[in-house]
Amino acid sequence: MELLPMLLLFGLLGAMMYFMSRRQRRAAQQQQQLQSSLAVGDRVMTTSGLYGTIISADDDTIDLEIAPGVETTWLRAAVREKVADDVDLEDEYVDDELSDHESIDEVAEIEESREPEVAPSLEHNKQKS
Repeated sequence: MELLPMLLLFGLLGAMMYFMSRRQRRAAQQQQQLQSSLAVGDRVMTTSGLYGTIISADDDTIDLEIAPGVETTWLRAAVREKVADDVDLEDEYVDDELSDHESIDEVAEIEESREPEVAPSLEHNKQKS
């Protein structure tokens, strides 16, 4: 009689472990498929949240253009996901700025006229003896 509850408990734990490992294997397989399908021109997001467009690809690395003329090299494993081509972060920034101003030229003038912010100097309270 005491053996039946133990068998049920171990069976339940075994089933849970099986389904958890199955889910992890599926996620790893999907990630491998994504990384092997990366091609020049794909817009991607890295694991650190950086968006870029693939400009060249090797077996282990890819080169991303993260801004016009700014290229960086990444491991393929650092790519988290492909993102839609219509996502343009510059347009989102301009749209936010244009909500307060009438034209892109005004936004550019405001950006150019801003004084650079300088951090205060680090002074420690040292007493001279």
